[in-house]
Amino acid sequence: MKYKLSFGIIIIFSFSVFAQMAKLDETKELKPLIQKIVQLQSENNKLKSEISSINSKVATVNQKLETLDQKVQSNASDIKKTNSELKGRIANSETTTNQKFTQVDNSLSKNSLWSIIGILGAIIVSGLVYWLVSKRQTNDKTIVEAQISKTKKTLEEEGIKLDTKLTEVLETQLKLVQEERAKVPANKSDEVDHSLALKVADEIVRINKNLSNMDANTKGLKQLSASVKRIEDNFAANGYDMPELLNKPFDPRMKMIANMVEDENLEKGIEIITKIIKPQVNYKGVQIQSAQVEVSVGQ
Repeated sequence: MKYKLSFGIIIIFSFSVFAQMAKLDETKELKPLIQKIVQLQSENNKLKSEISSINSKVATVNQKLETLDQKVQSNASDIKKTNSELKGRIANSETTTNQKFTQVDNSLSKNSLWSIIGILGAIIVSGLVYWLVSKRQTNDKTIVEAQISKTKKTLEEEGIKLDTKLTEVLETQLKLVQEERAKVPANKSDEVDHSLALKVADEIVRINKNLSNMDANTKGLKQLSASVKRIEDNFAANGYDMPELLNKPFDPRMKMIANMVEDENLEKGIEIITKIIKPQVNYKGVQIQSAQVEVSVGQ
């Protein structure tokens, strides 16, 4: 009986030792992976800081564009005011001329010749003043438009530089995520963090919208377009996709937030998605973010 009890104790002790050794080996295997994850988190925080700085610069550029638009509206208002004043002067001149012609008809005499000459002189002077003012106004408008165009082009080129830098940062982040996921065992069921992917999706939509509004000859435009294409390819390689919704018919059954806007140019009953505020994002065929869109409704 004692031998059986001793044998049982030995077996239990052996299993305990074996379990402790297996746990120790597992800890040694996970330690490099944990260190790599800590390193990637540090790099990710640094990249997030760069993205925040770039977004701040982009916001500054957008604010400058808004200020520029306000100046354009102010100049247009001044030009309109000048036209109104000039038309008033011409109207007064025409009234004066008509009155003098009436006086000539009522009492035509030799002395009236000087009145006729004076009237003709007034007409000539009025025409000359109108021509000079119009010419100066046209020149001023041309100069202002040229300055606005030059400033807008400069701001667009600066925006392209910032967006190109942003795409490089996002592309680096996507590659790091792709490499990290490749190291995780296939049977590991940890929840996937989609925060970076959703940020990338929003930036892709914003940049593509800006590109569609720029002149094709803008400096740096082709380089930025190529960078966005690489990000979209990398985005897809990580299992994400964004369905094309712009200019598509709207269906109330779609899982999205829709802002309805009346459009008199559309036939009654027609509903078209005309603006993407936030894109729909799918991961491996499953929707992880609903789209927010603007829908034009025919009246």
